[in-house]
Amino acid sequence: MNIILGAALALFVSSYTAEASHPGVAVAITKGDQVIAVEGYGHDSTGAPITADTKMAIASVSKSFTALAVRQLADAGKIDLDRPVFDSRVTPRQLLAHKSGISDRTLPEKSLPQPDSPAGAVERAQDVLRSAVPDGQFRYTNTNYHLAARLVEQASGEEFNSYLRKHVFEPLGMRDTVGIGVTPRDLPPDYRKGYGYAYGFSVPLTEPDRFVGGSDGVISTAADMAKWLAAQPKLAPQDGMGWRADPQGQLRHNGIWFTATAGQLLTSSGYGIAVMSNSGLTLGNEGTYLLENGIADVLDGKTPAESSYRLLIDLVLAALTLLSVGLGVRALRRPRKLHKAWQVLRFVPLGVLLAMPTLLGLLYSGRDITFFQLAHYSLPLVVWLGVSSAMNISVAVVRWVR
Repeated sequence: MNIILGAALALFVSSYTAEASHPGVAVAITKGDQVIAVEGYGHDSTGAPITADTKMAIASVSKSFTALAVRQLADAGKIDLDRPVFDSRVTPRQLLAHKSGISDRTLPEKSLPQPDSPAGAVERAQDVLRSAVPDGQFRYTNTNYHLAARLVEQASGEEFNSYLRKHVFEPLGMRDTVGIGVTPRDLPPDYRKGYGYAYGFSVPLTEPDRFVGGSDGVISTAADMAKWLAAQPKLAPQDGMGWRADPQGQLRHNGIWFTATAGQLLTSSGYGIAVMSNSGLTLGNEGTYLLENGIADVLDGKTPAESSYRLLIDLVLAALTLLSVGLGVRALRRPRKLHKAWQVLRFVPLGVLLAMPTLLGLLYSGRDITFFQLAHYSLPLVVWLGVSSAMNISVAVVRWVR
């Protein structure tokens, strides 16, 4: 990479990460099968600088590795991609393409008790598997890839993450990359906590307890992800096999944890881009795709148009919280004007708060989220609805007894 392009790239990434409040970001860039840049920006939660060798979560980008493992075993004749598995009507190809008929609505994978192995994930999904009807509809859920991890174990006779290490990571020279089963239990000792975010502040947090085997459990480095991207011309990735084609026909995959985000992109101009951030999923930070797109623009000689509204969203929610307090205090001082029966409307904010995990699930194509995870996703949203609920209930009670 020439000096001018490198400087433009560094300026964009540094500016974007500052605007979007990403404490630390690692970037890998390839052109065809050649690595052209591996850089770290910012710091981890101990204050140490992010480097090419800093271990970071790639979250659901891990699905590309799981799909490759399944493809390897299919090429070896050990998995039939179009033969139903687990005594169901679902095929491995449908699992990898998220067209199995299983969704977070039929199996709310984050809300249910968490398994600790792919075999446990299959056991948890038995009833759903029996009733699943593949209908060609795309329904994204981690469960599909938990089940795919078990297929790898059954076909290879090896534990899933051991298979990845022996047959995927090591052959590609990805010696600092590991797969884990459960967060935070299985995180490597040298993995540093990621960050949550609220009101413009980033705070180190522990990733919630979740089963991530096969779906989003790979921990890697920018240096290793560069090797992964450089191998893609030979690996021939496909849409629906751990990658998704975007509206421009480019293959990519996003990844989100509550304390990390990541993404990979193969551009139409031949570049491979991988981004890993230690800042988690929040309102206004649903992944690193804006950063990937901006890097792609810089590489193609275009002016990046991407910007982050993360801080603005939290400031609006903070203003709504203060407004709720002000209106509540004002209402407590005013005489009652409405009939007592109308005071029941003041319980609406509480209803919205309690229903918020379900409402967000509908917004994000039926994805599952617990209330505890909702607080990770947007503490300002929870605070606003909580304060509004408390003020409205107080007003309702006071006016009812007057």
